[in-house]
Amino acid sequence: MPDHPRFESLEGLRGTGKSTMAPMLAAARQAVLVATVPSLYQPLRHAVDERTNVEARMCLYLSALFTAAEEIQHHLDAGASVVVESYFARCLATHRALGARLGVTLPNLLPTPVTYHLVCDDVERQHRLAGRNKPGSRWDALIETATDRVTDAYAAFPMHHVDTTGRSPDEVLRVIMDTDTQGAHPHADTEPVGAHPHLLPAVPRCVAGTRRP
Repeated sequence: MPDHPRFESLEGLRGTGKSTMAPMLAAARQAVLVATVPSLYQPLRHAVDERTNVEARMCLYLSALFTAAEEIQHHLDAGASVVVESYFARCLATHRALGARLGVTLPNLLPTPVTYHLVCDDVERQHRLAGRNKPGSRWDALIETATDRVTDAYAAFPMHHVDTTGRSPDEVLRVIMDTDTQGAHPHADTEPVGAHPHLLPAVPRCVAGTRRP
């Protein structure tokens, strides 16, 4: 275990490798893998995901993340490193891309991760998704129609770019482990999540299939 506990997050679209890499990175770092949608939220998560209100869904996921942040901080305070599969960046970027109009300011005291933005060639990413046993949800399908907007929204967050195209999980892990965490992706906002308020401004467009309240 390192002298100073690490907090690391994996971000990116579905099929880029987050769910595969998160437990591998946690094992390599001897870190705790924390679920950012805690188990107590899972029944409500499934219920809300069956609805069409993007703001309601966003609020649920924000609540889950704030709850998870308490657990993350507890582990860090105890000297344990933490890995998560997505954090506030995914919630904000995804729901903004889907048309959420809520303004959100993140408090300064949130645990701040080193974040790796996993990307993949879209042909390979779609092939990976097609090979999954778990069917995608309605929201997953909507996000697939807004991937460019999700990527654009992600640019507001400091993240290290990691291309998983054509790489095995072991190769991706080596890239992550070798990443210089002293610098962020050159095209990203250089302030870490939580270091200053991140505002989610109004987004006038509405994705087909969603309903404005």
